[in-house]
Amino acid sequence: MTRADRIPHDTTLPARPPAAGGPSVAVEPVSGRPGPDAPGRGQPVDVAPTARPGTVPAAPGAAIADLPPERRVFLMLQGPHGPFFDRLGRLIRAAGAQVWRVGFNAGDEWFWRDRARFIPHDGPPGDWPAHLDRLIDEKGVTDIVLYGDVRPIHAAARAAAAARGLMLHVFEEGYLRPYWITYERGGSNGHSPLMDISLDAMRRIMRDHGTEISRPPSHWGDMRQHKFYGALYHLMVLVANRRYPGFTSHRDITLGREFRLNFRRLILSPALALRRRRQARAIQGGGFPFVLVLMQLEHDSSFLAHSPYRTMSQFTDEVLDAFAAAAPRHHHIVFKAHPLEDGRGRIAGAIRARARALGIEGRVHLVQGGKLARLLSQARAAVTINSTAAQQALWRGLPVKAMGRSVYDKPGLVSDQSLPDFLRDPQRPSVALYRDYRDYLLDTCQVPGGFYAARSRGHALRLVVDMMLDPDDPYQALAGGRAGLRQQMDRGDR
Repeated sequence: MTRADRIPHDTTLPARPPAAGGPSVAVEPVSGRPGPDAPGRGQPVDVAPTARPGTVPAAPGAAIADLPPERRVFLMLQGPHGPFFDRLGRLIRAAGAQVWRVGFNAGDEWFWRDRARFIPHDGPPGDWPAHLDRLIDEKGVTDIVLYGDVRPIHAAARAAAAARGLMLHVFEEGYLRPYWITYERGGSNGHSPLMDISLDAMRRIMRDHGTEISRPPSHWGDMRQHKFYGALYHLMVLVANRRYPGFTSHRDITLGREFRLNFRRLILSPALALRRRRQARAIQGGGFPFVLVLMQLEHDSSFLAHSPYRTMSQFTDEVLDAFAAAAPRHHHIVFKAHPLEDGRGRIAGAIRARARALGIEGRVHLVQGGKLARLLSQARAAVTINSTAAQQALWRGLPVKAMGRSVYDKPGLVSDQSLPDFLRDPQRPSVALYRDYRDYLLDTCQVPGGFYAARSRGHALRLVVDMMLDPDDPYQALAGGRAGLRQQMDRGDR
């Protein structure tokens, strides 16, 4: 069964309107891609492309982009844990625009200082679409800002923006981590405009307008702050949420358990770090060839919306079955957990149980978080669903098999082999193609900096407001030769 057979198809992707008042930039048309929401699987489908033939796709709301800040009203929804959205809102107001923030729980409220422009949504999730419609009408909203675009409240906002022609600004963790965050218009991950831009178009645009600038090294920058803000956010939701009687988390566990898991991970960080180093050393000194499996959080929005799996164990079972059937008998497989994995999915036990059932437990290893670079430096290939960590493997020239929809799923980068064939004899990507793809992202949707640490957050904010107010989205700006200077972080900014 191929990946296309397993991914549900959406045959009604909405067309993106052309930008108002700006020239179209010629690129190569690409075929439409299957979406995540249709009911059937494995059925032939003719998907209409979302971009006009011969143009870089424009995000919905392009007509609003030409308005001056004084005529724009920004409605901010849920952001990353911590003060990033509060600082962003202040800068947008300083530019002359109006800014409102909707809060869905006490954690959202805690990190927003401008109480006069804070709007609580205290009803159940089912009331949110109607509440959003009223806010758009009452406040004259032109722009919606959110972090991630698939959790239910944000999916409703994405639909409203498309229906009303509003500008949708989407932030996400960096496609290239750790020194970048992602900023796009209209959608991210499987809804990103990147899904409709071919590698040939990227290379042509980079040849004409790309920059040759020094890139910072790749290692994680603000994980401690990420964990701290996550624990504080869930503490506020747990102890101060009386104003939000209708709040329901988009997670599948209780608020109390979510907080306990975050708090436990924070408190036990030193002990967990020692365990990870011990696990990694055992693999690095083992002397066996291995394939690295890049796992994701089971509640991650990209995993849920853009993959054929409902649980991580469905993915790990499929990989282990193929490995047992096809991989050379002296090869091993290493499952690398996400750095924020908290154990809620009990995936470690599921992996061990499946390995025992297949009789390969001696060839199966688990590393529960930690640094990725050292494992990648010794791996022969990588398997993932759609983790951004796969880009680190591609950067090193490792073969990558992606089992879900991702922005890097381009011909010449990700393997199109079946999973058993890949585990038997993985084919390498084109290093030159990936270098061009990576540089294209760094000159478009990747903003140097981070959401959590003060220095990296400040670096990102210095750049991103101008990008949000620019008439062109990041892709159109580069294609038209109008992209702004993108200063990269250096070691002193960490």
